[in-house]
Amino acid sequence: MTDPATPPVPLASVIRPDGPWTHREVAANGARFHIAEAGDGPLVMLLHGFPQFWWAWRHQLTALADAGFRAVAMDLRGVGGSDRTPRGYDPANLALDVTGVIRSLGEPDAALVGHDLGGYLAWTAAVMRPKLIRRLAVSSMPHPRRWRSAMLADVRQSAANSYIWGFQRPWIPERQLVADDGALVGKLIRDWSGPRPPEDEAVRTYQRAMCIPSTAHCSIEPYRWMVRSLARPDGFQFNRRMKRPVRVPTLHLHGSLDPVTRTRSAAGSGQYVEAPYRWRLFDGLGHFPHEEDPVAFSSELINWLKDPEPDR
Repeated sequence: MTDPATPPVPLASVIRPDGPWTHREVAANGARFHIAEAGDGPLVMLLHGFPQFWWAWRHQLTALADAGFRAVAMDLRGVGGSDRTPRGYDPANLALDVTGVIRSLGEPDAALVGHDLGGYLAWTAAVMRPKLIRRLAVSSMPHPRRWRSAMLADVRQSAANSYIWGFQRPWIPERQLVADDGALVGKLIRDWSGPRPPEDEAVRTYQRAMCIPSTAHCSIEPYRWMVRSLARPDGFQFNRRMKRPVRVPTLHLHGSLDPVTRTRSAAGSGQYVEAPYRWRLFDGLGHFPHEEDPVAFSSELINWLKDPEPDR
């Protein structure tokens, strides 16, 4: 699966930077997953999106640990320090990766926090393994059924996700992502952010991580499944499965300037939640609110996690 055009990158220096966290690997669902963890207390599992890896949650790891939680940011299958397997990139299997890691950590359940693709998987895990998810927080991603309907019926949302349509081509997207030391990754992050994008060094880190062999291919595969399954039996089956309502308290976070996921698309997700549902729109932020304004994002998340009455 290694792309011969991808330049070699030292894995440890990019994926395992030193900090107020510890790194280790855990086995789950037939693969090994890299995690960064900090703090003690109730488990909060953090799931990154595209084109990032666990490093996207560096601010929340320390904030959650300081607030009395055990914060764990995992690299999704095929990304960062986790295994790059030849298959297994459909959302049901990726969600089982997440719940498998929760079990491997020895925890009875977790508050699941997901951004972008990680949010899609968080919605999925809350439906597939509800006993393992005590609370759900999703940023910059609609419920999977809402995403599907928006992509098929909303011309503006489909246009905003033009990069996903472009991912359906073989091999060309992989080569584009790693060309010029991952320059496209930096462009996407800056274009999708509001006026306060992630700091330049963080963007360069994402570029270097994408250039690790096979990462570009594995990062694209979930999106290939999401589109190609729209007219296939496995896609219909997944869509029917996601009719089951989410029955845990849910916090939905979104940037008002997000050019990738329209606010209208995301805001329609509450219809799939039969539990306390809280919508929070961050004015002036784009697709990466947890990095564009980490203090505001972390404060909103922690206050909600600690709120005994999240329906207020």
